[in-house]
Amino acid sequence: MFFGLINRQDPRVAATLYARAVDLARAPVFYRRFAVADTMDGRFDMVTLHVVLLLNRLKGESDKRLARLSQGVFDSMFADMDRTLRELGVGDQGVPHRVKKMGQAFYGRLNAYDQALEAPDDGALGEALHRNLYRGAEVGPEILAGMAGHVRRTVADLAAVPAETFLRGELPITAPPEE
Repeated sequence: MFFGLINRQDPRVAATLYARAVDLARAPVFYRRFAVADTMDGRFDMVTLHVVLLLNRLKGESDKRLARLSQGVFDSMFADMDRTLRELGVGDQGVPHRVKKMGQAFYGRLNAYDQALEAPDDGALGEALHRNLYRGAEVGPEILAGMAGHVRRTVADLAAVPAETFLRGELPITAPPEE
């Protein structure tokens, strides 16, 4: 029994980290200054971006608790998506289909952002943001550069955070850019 408790991850910690990522993603500056669509899709894409940045930080660590925490953050996100769809009136039969499509979109973005973050310059990141966050809409290069700068700062800030901080449910990440 004792060893089983050690291997479990408190879902409240993951939910707290997810909620902090959502708070950052909802900052008005992204929708006003950085031209992210203030729609359900735009908000999903911003939440996805910030959750991906968090999961990117948690991966590759040898501490198995971080892998469980990462899974917990993912689970919290999709429980939230399920709940949100139901609150919006999507019927019980339609929710699983929509959540599945959201999951596929999430994994596509996860792969795109992971690859772009490994690139040495911001060209690949700008392209990934344009294709995924902006869904191909016309945005100026200064907007893409500003968003790419925010992403790079967030990645750097997360890299400096000790693993134990995440395990306590704390997410001290870059504040949104100024308006």
